[in-house]
Amino acid sequence: MSAGFQRARRPEQVEARRRAILAAARELLAERPVAGISLRELSCRVGLAKSNVIRYFGSREAIFLEVLDGAWTAWLDDLEGALGEPGPAEPGFAREQRIAGTIAATLAGRPVLCELMSSMAPVLERNIPVEFARSFRRRAAANTERLGELVRVRVPELPSEAARHFARGVVVLVSGTWPAAQPTAASEVGGPPVFEVADGLTNLLAGLVARRG
Repeated sequence: MSAGFQRARRPEQVEARRRAILAAARELLAERPVAGISLRELSCRVGLAKSNVIRYFGSREAIFLEVLDGAWTAWLDDLEGALGEPGPAEPGFAREQRIAGTIAATLAGRPVLCELMSSMAPVLERNIPVEFARSFRRRAAANTERLGELVRVRVPELPSEAARHFARGVVVLVSGTWPAAQPTAASEVGGPPVFEVADGLTNLLAGLVARRG
């Protein structure tokens, strides 16, 4: 641990320390689930005492929620391009299936995002400072709102509230499905687990459109 790294006083130095901590958290998440990463291990990876890491974020959980917020925003940026421009009506529910399939495929390609989404409510939101909790919930709501709007623009007959309902459903489905899709000892007997959300998202989106009709 370098003395220079400990003496962060200017705003740009503090921001550099925060970025280093978040980078270390992302590195560890690429190696194991969030539940298997301790504050001690994270502190050692970044080269700081645990007390210094807490000083920058308030808690271990807050660090991973910050990583989640960044991963969530980056996914939405990529998803907007993957969905393409709004197009003409398609027969049956082909449009809904395509949109849901794109969402599912882009999520499957972002295991860190799925891991953190699945840990958000049961683990990560349990030990965070009040002000940080308020800030994170605002950002999470904005991310959910943006996802709903991305879908609504491409399914214009879907009311805004229904689009928000779908976006919340994406988070719920990922949160419930991702843990079951991770390899365990039972996987060796029953075959490799599969992360399957496309059908569920298709059914949810098609159902919301059908109810509107």
